[in-house]
Amino acid sequence: MRRREGCAIRKRGRRTRTAWIASTAALIVAVLAAMWVMAPAAPAVVTPSTLTMPSAGVTPAVGALFSTDGGQLGTHFCTASVVDSTAGDLLVTAAHCLNSYRATSPGLVFVPGYDNGTAPYQAWTVTRIFVDPAWASAADPDDDVAFLVVAQPGSHTRIENVTGAEHLGIGQPATGTVRVVGYPDTQDQPISCQNRTRAFGPGQMEFDCDNYTDGTSGGPFLAGVDPATGEETVIGVIGGYQQGGDSPDVSYSARFGPQVQSLYETAISGS
Repeated sequence: MRRREGCAIRKRGRRTRTAWIASTAALIVAVLAAMWVMAPAAPAVVTPSTLTMPSAGVTPAVGALFSTDGGQLGTHFCTASVVDSTAGDLLVTAAHCLNSYRATSPGLVFVPGYDNGTAPYQAWTVTRIFVDPAWASAADPDDDVAFLVVAQPGSHTRIENVTGAEHLGIGQPATGTVRVVGYPDTQDQPISCQNRTRAFGPGQMEFDCDNYTDGTSGGPFLAGVDPATGEETVIGVIGGYQQGGDSPDVSYSARFGPQVQSLYETAISGS
């Protein structure tokens, strides 16, 4: 069941210390030798020496968000995905995932294609968070979208060049076939399911597939495939109503409209 906080039921979740040790031990062992501690607020980084081939079904541009503690990786708690941008450094996720984090130097790491304790495409420091003012002031579920800027300190490598990027789909219909990918916080591989969406009120859409539990918030609704690149179009992220839904078998997303377009442009400009 989902964890209830006040009126909202979130798909983030928190695990006990025992569960955290069990689920992240492999990742810590794999990356410890290649990690360094930055300034107190900066998380650790994985070097290319830790790269491994991902398992079948892992989507390179979709990954898990991890908290950090003193430069060490903590637990993964939400999902995010790489989207096209001018600088090639942008992710999209759900705004409710980031309520406890600072806009700059938030102490987060993104591991694209996270796979059973390994980082096939390295780990990337989140350097900035952008949320809509309407979300910041009132947590309007129709604005439950955020963009994140990521980098690797000391490197000019762009994440988009490593993982590829999904296209950002603005103004897409509420009804259509999508594939939704997410990382439940009780396991270290993603789940993926394809189904049709339907409208949920004027500003959101609904997606029915089983087992989208805590941790899948921010998981992208992916529509269509570019035949030239194999990349998909993200038209929503798990969030919105009840911060993603009040059942693991029914998920929601705010529809991407003009406000998301404006937020995207703000994130690109860095203002």
